Amino acid sequence: MHRSYIFLAQGFEEIEALTPADVMRRAGMDVKTVSITASKTVVGAHGIAVEADMLFKEVDFSGSEWLICPGGMPGASNLAAFAPLCDLLKVHKDKIAAICAAPAVVLAPLGLLKGKEATCYPSFEEECAKYGAKMVDKRVVFADKLITGNGPSSALQFALAIVAESLGENVAQEVGAAMLLYPKSENYYF
Repeated sequence: MHRSYIFLAQGFEEIEALTPADVMRRAGMDVKTVSITASKTVVGAHGIAVEADMLFKEVDFSGSEWLICPGGMPGASNLAAFAPLCDLLKVHKDKIAAICAAPAVVLAPLGLLKGKEATCYPSFEEECAKYGAKMVDKRVVFADKLITGNGPSSALQFALAIVAESLGENVAQEVGAAMLLYPKSENYYF
């Protein structure tokens, strides 16, 4: 299993970044948080300061599995304005996940959603559609190595979808059940 990365920019949505990090680590996945700023300390949209595992400039992204963009504003806009991340997303050959504003603000302008089903925060749906995405009213959508989520309340389902795609549905079900997500028999991440 290859390492995955969650990108943190000033103003990121805390629950959308930290929930995937927590859930993926519970599943045994190798995931690191990466600051796109000059500091490992990044302040989220709600004033919570988080210390990232590493700085963007320190990472060799070759062979990485997931590249994950949390939403939040101005976090998503700050991710979109960071050219090295946009360049990386355009050439990444494996899996990409984005939630809330990030599908519309980060991925759509790069052409990564064109012709694909996706979801995002409702007020950003028109922006996604403008770039050719087929918008779906669901918490989480998986389409061709791309997972999108619609917002903060879907962060857990979004994270479990990433686990399911990497390690299988059984592992995602086990992690969700251990976190007391009910009902156990429901496929709760799509």
